[in-house]
Amino acid sequence: MSFPSTNGFSGHVRTPSPSESTAALQKVCSLPLPTRIAFIGNYLPRECGIATFTTDLCTAVAAEYGAERLFAIPVNDPDSQYDYPERVRLELMQEDVTSYERAADFLNFNGNDLVCLQHEYGIYGGPAGRHILTLLRRLKMPLVTTLHTVLREPDRNQRLVLEEIAQLSDRLIAMSELAAELLRETYAVPSHKIDVIPHGVPDLPFTDPNYFKDIFGAEGKSVLLTFGLLSPNKGIENVIRALPAILARQPNIIYIVSGVTHPHIRRREGERYRDGLQALATELGVGSNLMLSNRFVDSNELVQHVGAADIYITPYRQEAQIVSGTLAIALGAGKAIISTPYWHAKELLAGKRGVIVPFESPGAIAEAVLALLENDAERHAMRKRAYLHSRETTWPKTARAYMASFQRARFERSLQPRAAQQEEDARIAAEQIEILPDLKMDHLVALTDDTGILQHAIFSVANTREGYTTDDNARALIVSTLVAKRADDGHKSEVQDLSQRYLAFLWLAFDTDRKRFRNFLSYERKWLEDVGSEDSHGRALWALGTVLGHSRNAGLRGAAGRLFESAVPAVLTFTSPRAWAFAILGAQAYLDWFPGDRAVQGFRNTLADRLLAIYFHTRSEDWHWFEKSLSYSNATLPHALILAGHRSGNTIMTAAAIESLKWLTAAQHRGDKGTFVPIGSNGFFTEGKEKARFDQQPIEACITISACLETYRLTQEERWLEEAEQVFRWFLGKNDLHVSLYDAATGGCKDGLHPDRVNENQGAESTLSFLMALLEMQATKVSDADQLSHEMSVSI
Repeated sequence: MSFPSTNGFSGHVRTPSPSESTAALQKVCSLPLPTRIAFIGNYLPRECGIATFTTDLCTAVAAEYGAERLFAIPVNDPDSQYDYPERVRLELMQEDVTSYERAADFLNFNGNDLVCLQHEYGIYGGPAGRHILTLLRRLKMPLVTTLHTVLREPDRNQRLVLEEIAQLSDRLIAMSELAAELLRETYAVPSHKIDVIPHGVPDLPFTDPNYFKDIFGAEGKSVLLTFGLLSPNKGIENVIRALPAILARQPNIIYIVSGVTHPHIRRREGERYRDGLQALATELGVGSNLMLSNRFVDSNELVQHVGAADIYITPYRQEAQIVSGTLAIALGAGKAIISTPYWHAKELLAGKRGVIVPFESPGAIAEAVLALLENDAERHAMRKRAYLHSRETTWPKTARAYMASFQRARFERSLQPRAAQQEEDARIAAEQIEILPDLKMDHLVALTDDTGILQHAIFSVANTREGYTTDDNARALIVSTLVAKRADDGHKSEVQDLSQRYLAFLWLAFDTDRKRFRNFLSYERKWLEDVGSEDSHGRALWALGTVLGHSRNAGLRGAAGRLFESAVPAVLTFTSPRAWAFAILGAQAYLDWFPGDRAVQGFRNTLADRLLAIYFHTRSEDWHWFEKSLSYSNATLPHALILAGHRSGNTIMTAAAIESLKWLTAAQHRGDKGTFVPIGSNGFFTEGKEKARFDQQPIEACITISACLETYRLTQEERWLEEAEQVFRWFLGKNDLHVSLYDAATGGCKDGLHPDRVNENQGAESTLSFLMALLEMQATKVSDADQLSHEMSVSI
C-alpha cells in the first residue's frame, strides 16, 4: 500500500515504511465517516443498468450508514423526465453543459465532503461523455469514480476522457481484476489509486427454483433465463437457435427473456429486435417455448425471475464487456450459469462456477444446457460454488467496501490538497441608461461599519444608537450582490467586501440551535431578542438565494449556501404570508442557477400553494387580495406568486397573481392614475375603510417596481414597464409633495413622505429600496436595448 508523498514534489509517489503504512491505516480507520456523499449517475426509474446499480448502491449505503448521509444526482437523457424519489436532489441535463457547471457549484457549497461518480461513456453529454469533466474539474471535495466500462482499445476521445477522470479522481473503483489491469496497462493509472470492488448483489437465499415457477406458469418445466435490457449485442437469438436441439432431448423447456428493449434502441428503431426474436422462434417452431417478458423488473420481481431459473444464460456477442450486473446477480442467487467468454464472465465463472461456451455457437449452448439438465449433481454443485463465492459481494458488504474507499480518499486528500478550478468572473453589465440616475454607493458605504449596515440615520449621518437589523443587512446583501454582478474589475472587490460584511452579519444573526435568525442587534453587539420575526427570516433567505443565484464569488456562494440550507426548514412552520413570499423570492433566485434542485422546488411550491390558498379564501368581487387589509411590503405577495407560478407552469397561480397585482396598482394611484401613492404606514388599508395616504414608504415603491418588472418580463405587456417607470418617478419627485426623496449628493434616499414634509433621515431601508429599484430599472432597460439591437440585426 502506498500513499501520496508529502515532500512537496507533485507527481511523485513514495512507498512508506511498514510502520508508516500501519499508522496511516489506523488513521484512516479512525477518521469520521463522510457526512454528506453525492452519488452521480443514472437513477431509477430511468431504465438502464447504471440506474439500477446507482440506486442499489445508494440503498445499501443508506441502510448501513444512514439515509441522511447521501443523495443522488442523475442524468436525464434528451426529451426525458423521470419521477425520481426524494433521494434525488438535483438533475443533470445530458447535453446541457451549464447544468454540469451548476451541479459543481451546488456540490461545492452544499456541505458535501465526497462525490461518488458512476462512469459510463454513454450517459453523459458531449463526445465520449466529456461534459462530465466540466463538473469534475470544479469540484473541491474528494472524488471516487466507479468505472463501468474500461476499454482495451479506446478511441481518442474515450481515452482522453478516461485519462482525465483518472487524474481528477482520488480513487478509482474497478469491478474486476481485469479492469484494474487495463487501468494500469492501458491508461497508466498507478496501482495505489485503484480499489477492486466487485458488482454488488442482493443477499438472496439459496432456494429451489420450483418455488417460483408457478408465477410464470412454468410448473414442472425446466426454465432457462436471460434478463436485462434487450439489444442486438446480447446474442439472445443464439439461445433461440439452440432450442430445437435442446427440445429434441428435453421437451419440457421454457426460455424466459425478461426485460424491456434498451431505451436507446427503442428510440432509434422501436421494437424491431424483440419482434425479430419472436419471429425467429416461430420460424424454428419453438414459439411456444419462448416467453418474452417486456417489463423493467423491480427488486421484488427480480427475486422471482432469477429464483425461477434452473439455468441462467448470458450469450453476449462481444468480448469487451468489463462488467455485467445481471451475471453478478445470477451468481449471487446461486444459479447454474452458461455464458460466452466476455471479460467479466471469464473472471466471474472461473473455478467451475459456470460453463463458458464460444461466441455465436448455438450448438455449444445446446450441449451445455443438456449437460447441466441431465446431471443434477454437477448442476447443484455448480450452484453451490457460485453462491458461496458471491457471499463477499452482497450489497451490505459492498457498501462497507465503498465506505472504506471513501474514507481513504478523504485521508489521501488531506495529505495532498489540491485546488479546484477557479470560477470565471461575472460579465460586466451594460452601461447605465441616461434617463435614470447614476448608481451612487456613497451613503450605503457610510452606513456600513465592521459589523454590518446600521439601521437608521440622522439626516445622512449613521445613527449608531439604533444598532442593526437582519432585515436591513439582508436587503444590503441583495443590493451589494446585484451591484457586484455589474461592477467593473476595479470596483468589484470593494463591493464584494460589503457583501462579505452583510453575509457575516447573517451568519452572526443565525441561532444554530433554534435554526432561526435574530433580528435586532445593539451597537454594542448584544442581541435584543432570542428569535427574530418571521419576516426577517424570510428576507434573510431572499438575500442568501440572491447570492447563490447571482454572485460569482465562490467564497460568498459557499457561505451563503450553507446558511441557506440550514435556514430553509423553519419557514415551513411560519404563518406570515410575507415571510413565505420573501422565502419564495430567495428560493427562486437560487433555482434560477440550480433549476433541478427538487427539494427547493418543493419548498417553493409549498409556500406558493399557501399564498394561492389564502388568496382564493379572501378574494371577493371588489377585493382581489390575500388578506383583509393592505399593510406593508404588499407587492411582494403577487411578485412571489408570479415567479412561482411561471417557473412551475401553474397558470392558475400566475393568473391569480397578475389579477392581484392589477388590483394593487390601481389601489396605489391617485384618481388620475398618473401619480403613485403607496398605501401609507399610518393606518394602512382595511377592506371597507379609507386608505391611509401617509406615511408613504420607499420600500413600497421598490417592491412594486420589482413586481411590475417581473410581470413585464413574463408577459411583455408594455403597461407593466410603464407602471414601473411611473412608480420609479415617485422617488424623483412625481409624488404627493413634488419633492425628490433621492439625494443625488449622497446617493441616499429619504425615509418617506409625511403629509406636510419629507422625512429627511436617510436610513438603511429607504436607501436600499432606492438602490434596488434603480438596479432593477437599469437592468430592464439594458435588457430591452439588447433585445432591440438583436431584432434590428436580424431584420437587417
